[in-house]
Amino acid sequence: QAALAPPRRVTDALCQGSLWANGSSHCRSPPSDLLLQPYFPSQHGPRHHHRHVRDCQPIKYGNVTHEAWPSDNRTGGPVATTRTFVSYIPSGGEDPKAVYGHFTFVRNPLRTFSVLEPGGAGGCQANRRAPVEETAKLGKCLVAQNGGYFDMGTGECLGNVVSDGKLVRNSGGLQNAQFGIRKDGTMVFGYLSEEDVLDQANPFVQLVSGVVWLLRDGEVYINQSQMAECGEIQTTGTFKKFINVISARTAVGHDSQGQLVLVHVDGQTESRGVNLWEMAEFLKQQGIINAINLDGGGSATLVLNGTLASYPSEHCSFDNMWRCPRSISTIMCIHEPACKPADCSGHGDCVQGECHCTGDFWRGPACDVLDCGPSNCSLHGVCTDSGCLCDAGWIGSNCSEECPMGWYGPNCQKPCACEHMCPCNRETGSCNITYELAQSFAHWEHVKAGQEMLLMWIFLLSDRKTLISMTSILAFLLMISAMGNVGLFLKARSERHHGSGDYLYHPLSELNGEA
Repeated sequence: QAALAPPRRVTDALCQGSLWANGSSHCRSPPSDLLLQPYFPSQHGPRHHHRHVRDCQPIKYGNVTHEAWPSDNRTGGPVATTRTFVSYIPSGGEDPKAVYGHFTFVRNPLRTFSVLEPGGAGGCQANRRAPVEETAKLGKCLVAQNGGYFDMGTGECLGNVVSDGKLVRNSGGLQNAQFGIRKDGTMVFGYLSEEDVLDQANPFVQLVSGVVWLLRDGEVYINQSQMAECGEIQTTGTFKKFINVISARTAVGHDSQGQLVLVHVDGQTESRGVNLWEMAEFLKQQGIINAINLDGGGSATLVLNGTLASYPSEHCSFDNMWRCPRSISTIMCIHEPACKPADCSGHGDCVQGECHCTGDFWRGPACDVLDCGPSNCSLHGVCTDSGCLCDAGWIGSNCSEECPMGWYGPNCQKPCACEHMCPCNRETGSCNITYELAQSFAHWEHVKAGQEMLLMWIFLLSDRKTLISMTSILAFLLMISAMGNVGLFLKARSERHHGSGDYLYHPLSELNGEA
């Protein structure tokens, strides 16, 4: 579980209550926060094609414009661990400044991480904005942090958005730094073509757009990002200010173990916090491999176990003394591992991503298979969620027992009504069972005789002396039979030869008389 956040200040609670009352922010955006809009006042994102990014990147990366890393898939233990830090940046340099924030290390992100739309499903289509706490509550998030950029005027979600396997927004190939998780658990950081985003062979199940790829393969990548994401001369000055101004910042990355890492740094634009160069160097020192920058400034918000854990930088509209969290767009949500289906088919409870089936007979990962044991109701019944439902004429937990004599029907609850106390058919109650009984008796008599003969031979052959004696007798009888056959053959042959010597010739004239 995520560490508990410190109690929220009363000032925050007052402003937050006002936010919940009407579902929109009453907090003003200070003019300095416009520096945190990289493309202000022009349209968000560069206008060039993905090919420009590919052709302009360092040669050592070839044609690959993003990095892929297998995500951690361990189960057991806490879903996420959030740690608070206070560090001096630059470490060991001149005039270091204290910065503070949080690192959240996430296990098995394929099953525990989601990009959520503001205020729930359909939020991007409705251009909705909502506080992180509100969206986190709807998503049952253990940890929630602000996500992608949005239009401060209209509330429109900017960049690509894929939420739990659903493509919410397609930027049309906009070349900003992206973070996503594919169906097989691979984490992806960097620049994607529209074809990459829409790929169905191994589709994205989560995807969010940032601005500036901070770290690529363990190295600071800001200069290259500036060339990739700022293609128009008139926005160059704005983009440099966006990179160099100190403010509250958020980022998403991963470590060498494949754990997803969410990073939040508290700050106030032009007053406290870090610029993106400092952010990248700090993440590199903490062993982060790939990371992209997400929305910052007044949008930077961290919620732990439903409680605001960050210090908002915006003033509340009703009183300049208080600070309020901003209503924003998408969030990154860390939650308990999801079961498939989430309701365990209505026959179980989801516990740490596994369905625990209720009742004695529901089985399977989704609790959707009825199993009444290896006998399968002895083929005389149907398995139900309450056990075996036996056919007429059968009873018992496995439907293996016939009805007692004189009873029939379902559960053997009906008495036979035959004359002279005769038995009836156990299924139908029919009294006309004479032929059936005769057939059954003849069959068992035949079986019984065969069994007795088999047992006799087994008994006789089981004794070695008896076996030798029997073999000798059989051999002797076989020899006598053979000798008798030979004698009969010889006698028949002799008789044929003797008969041939009695043949006499009589002239034809003697038989026919004189002419």
